[in-house]
Amino acid sequence: MDIFKRFWELKIRKWRHFVSNNVSSIQIIVSYYVLMTVISLILFYLPFFREADSYGKVSFMDMLFMAISTVSVTGLSTFDINSVFNDHGVVLLEVLFQIGGLGIMMISTFFFIVSKRRITLKQRQLIMTDMNQPRLSGIVRLIRITFSMLLAAQLIFGIFFSVYFMLRGHYHSWRDAIFYGFYQAISAVTNSGFDVTGDSITPFANDYFFLICIMFLIFLGGIGFPVLMDFHEWIHYKFQAKKGLRRLPFRFSLFTKIAVLAFVILFIGGTVIIWLLEKNHLFSGLSGFGAWVNSAFYSMTTRNAGLQIHNLTDFQVTTLIIFSILMFIGCSPSSVGGGIRTTTMAIIGLYMYSFLKSEDNINIFGRRIPEADIRKSVIVFMLSMSMCFFSIIFLTATEEQPLIAIIVEVCSAFGTTGLSLGITGDLSSVGQAVIAALMFIGRIGMLYTLLLFVPKETRDLGYEYPTEQIIIG
Repeated sequence: MDIFKRFWELKIRKWRHFVSNNVSSIQIIVSYYVLMTVISLILFYLPFFREADSYGKVSFMDMLFMAISTVSVTGLSTFDINSVFNDHGVVLLEVLFQIGGLGIMMISTFFFIVSKRRITLKQRQLIMTDMNQPRLSGIVRLIRITFSMLLAAQLIFGIFFSVYFMLRGHYHSWRDAIFYGFYQAISAVTNSGFDVTGDSITPFANDYFFLICIMFLIFLGGIGFPVLMDFHEWIHYKFQAKKGLRRLPFRFSLFTKIAVLAFVILFIGGTVIIWLLEKNHLFSGLSGFGAWVNSAFYSMTTRNAGLQIHNLTDFQVTTLIIFSILMFIGCSPSSVGGGIRTTTMAIIGLYMYSFLKSEDNINIFGRRIPEADIRKSVIVFMLSMSMCFFSIIFLTATEEQPLIAIIVEVCSAFGTTGLSLGITGDLSSVGQAVIAALMFIGRIGMLYTLLLFVPKETRDLGYEYPTEQIIIG
């Protein structure tokens, strides 16, 4: 027995040594999400989470698609969720939203903190990779604070929505009000966008107060964990200053400034454009305030949540193209969202602006953006554009669907948004595989997808070739 035990200990030690020396943190994190997808797929087949008459209605490919969509918190589905999963299944989805949206390492680390277990250096490196953070320092504190903030938001708004639904008469029993109240709060914060009722939040289309609350929760989940951390520190600093305690002046990080600036520009710009396009069309029957709230809602939800209060087929084609652009951009890095991320788009815009001004560097808020970050942004933007473009071309050849529906589907999958013109269930197996791949890549990010195939250790050649200019343009 001792020999057998020592044998397995030796094998485990050799395996850990191999992984430590040959497998990168990115490859480990991606393998975790693949494993989580497999576990989700197995759970989806358990009778405890399924309606009794749902077996035989959904194929294996459809269920695999659902597992990938859940882990990537996209919201696309090839079948009616409420006809396949029971209430236990919906609760399972809510748990998977937390894991997929907040991140596997954030969830596991928070439980490590609660149980007072030691977090090793390797685990901190994995956390840094999963949360797309540039440094190890303060990573555990970041998780503790942001996870607590997002969990508190879900709890507070879950209770609030439950009471609100009951008082407003949206549901006639406390059980349904609490069940769907918490679901809406969790769905909005994690930006999942799954429709478990068959109507999404369409019944609340004229409830502007509810829509504003949903927009706030989408903002919390999509603005980025470091931004939430910065605002927490700023509030703490203000309280300390009121008490007369001397502290160094507080300064928001450059990431927070750019992320918030990009969010404001995209949100306001998207709202105005959608309002201009639909004020005399879909929103013509609404009041002035109602048209603005609806426009703001779609400017927010298209960036990642995927919740909808209208049938997308009612919008103009031009508006759907704007939706696709917003979905392609997505949320901030280190958030629950996908897409190329807002800071990538911001750096691309700043790069173009500095080029037009004949400036060699990108300077903003008294800081210079490193060339490495500029290169990463250009690569992520170009490769993401190319991938989505070729996916659209490929799907137009394999699927008998309108071009605009395919464009929306591709951008929705890559941005892990979940909005669709209703073609998801009609896609062929090949089409579903393409959309599923886009959802997974959108979740882990284009940059990590590239680095996934890079060996852990790369060798620097140590020399440079002579420079020679070429003609451009």
